[in-house]
This record gives sequence, C-alpha cells and structure tokens, in this order.
Amino acid sequence: MNRYTKVIGLRGHYFLKEFDKSKKNKLQIRKVADFTVRKFFLEGKCDVLIYFEETEKEVLVTPDSSPELIKQYLGEDFL
Repeated sequence: MNRYTKVIGLRGHYFLKEFDKSKKNKLQIRKVADFTVRKFFLEGKCDVLIYFEETEKEVLVTPDSSPELIKQYLGEDFL
C-alpha cells in the first residue's frame, strides 16, 4: 500500500511521496498534487501520514479511519 505524507506548516500544506530508487540505493522525495492523493485514497490504495512541522506530531489516516478523523485532517473531499 502506498503512503503519502501531508505536511502542515505555517504557510499551508502539501503532499509528499517517497520513491525508492533501488538502482542507486537512494530515497527520493517528490511533491504530489492533492487530486492524485484523493484518487488513491478513495480507491483504498493508500495511507496518509499527517505531519505537523511546528509540533512534530504525526497522525496516520487510513481509508478505514473514522469519517470524523478523515474530515478533520484531510477534508470533506476525501470522504
């Protein structure tokens, strides 16, 4: 299952995805559009890790999480 990270900071939020480059033994991180994450989340193919920059708090949201938790951290579009 894919894992996306939603980083929430003072200037807003953005989504990240980690890619494992096995040829070069590197971990590459790229920004991903909101609609891409929404598509896979609604299909049940990904988890979203919510990361708060100021407090360094982490919350894991899965498609099986409660609707209140999904609405609070991801918004109504992810329901």
